[in-house]
Amino acid sequence: MKAMPRLEAVRLGLQHLSFRTLERLSGLAGDSLLLACADGRWTRRRSGHRSVTEEVREAIFAVKAECGERARLSLAARHRLMHQYMRERFPAFPAERIPSRWTFADVWKEWFGPGGARPRYGRTAQAAAEAGVSGRMVVHRPGQVLVLDSTPMPVKLRETVFGVAVTATLTLALDLYTHGLPAFRLTLQSDTSVDVAMLLRDVMLPLPMREGWGEDMEWPYAGVPADVIAEFTGHRVAALPFFAPETVTTDHGGPYKNHDLVEAEREIGCRILPARVLRQTDKFAVERQFLTIQTMLFEHLLGFTGGDVADRGADLRVAE
Repeated sequence: MKAMPRLEAVRLGLQHLSFRTLERLSGLAGDSLLLACADGRWTRRRSGHRSVTEEVREAIFAVKAECGERARLSLAARHRLMHQYMRERFPAFPAERIPSRWTFADVWKEWFGPGGARPRYGRTAQAAAEAGVSGRMVVHRPGQVLVLDSTPMPVKLRETVFGVAVTATLTLALDLYTHGLPAFRLTLQSDTSVDVAMLLRDVMLPLPMREGWGEDMEWPYAGVPADVIAEFTGHRVAALPFFAPETVTTDHGGPYKNHDLVEAEREIGCRILPARVLRQTDKFAVERQFLTIQTMLFEHLLGFTGGDVADRGADLRVAE
């Protein structure tokens, strides 16, 4: 057993222990007596708040249930609600024994957490937990979850009919398992439900090789040879995955909630899992892909418009 400085031993109170006790503690935690003191036997258990009796506990949970259906309330308002509940429910309870606002705040934080979420989202999370759907979904195969989203392109494109500059919308389909992009579409102005349905069609069909594409662009995936894919498709297939999606996650835009698109998704056997309103974390992967495409491609084009009107340059050209 290693020696310990006398000052540290006195500070811990080890000078009053017998040799057998020190030997036993050293056997539990190796050569360090400090680790032996951290096993909880020398630490006094927390006795809680003595002012929180059974009546006060009932009042706190009643206030919690009341605040769940109301707008955001301050700590002082919740404390007054607790006083009101105590006077109505337990009129004989002494008012001076009701916990102060600061004790009430400590108890509320210990029992229910800091409570930084907005009431609307807190109610949604509580309803999901009660329904048993709050668990995290684990994606373990390609095509299990397909995330769809659209964004205005930060570049102006030249239209092929009249040759004028037009605004386009970029729609992405992202496989959540591989973070790959099996399909994307560019549409003039805003996208429609037909464009999203055609995007799902592109996800399910293999992309044929085009003229000028080298061997590096051909189907390279191990386990399924390129000859087998070319045999049942009738042409050489490019290195882009294709599959029938099992679950489709979208936002609440008009094109994605269209009845015809929903019926098409059900026809191909997709489960529809819409993201929560104003929750970008439900589609974090595709949001990150938009930022990646902007930093790696759009920002290098002459027609890049920036994220705001104030960020646009004086010489704005059109991307060919």
